[in-house]
Amino acid sequence: MSGGKAAKSSVREAAARGSDAPWTTLALVGVKSFHSLAFFVIQSAICYLVYAGATGRTDRRAGIALGIAAGESLIYAGNGFRCPLTGVAEKLGAEKGSVTDIFLPGWLASNIARIYGPLIAFGVLLHARNLLRCHQQP
Repeated sequence: MSGGKAAKSSVREAAARGSDAPWTTLALVGVKSFHSLAFFVIQSAICYLVYAGATGRTDRRAGIALGIAAGESLIYAGNGFRCPLTGVAEKLGAEKGSVTDIFLPGWLASNIARIYGPLIAFGVLLHARNLLRCHQQP
């Protein structure tokens, strides 16, 4: 489903369920928008972590990217491997609270943890390699 169609569908679903107030629909759009932004930031951090590790740039920015990725992973795992915002969106009337169906193909959305988990691990290994090389040089 394309981005615009899925977002409109979620709003229509909330309205069709007889949401108590117009603010509920607005809140649902807000949650999904925030979730989309958070998803983009987290995935960008993971991609930067791998890129920086591959190019030998183990620095403060890579540490921040790792902190973002690790923080998201801990929150996700601590919530039973389900994003906390999914439940919020569902309580507001979304049939499916997951934001990934808005702009990602289904196969990618259903395999996010299986794809990005190893990427985080790979990025950490690259940076460990970089740090070892740095300390071994005279």
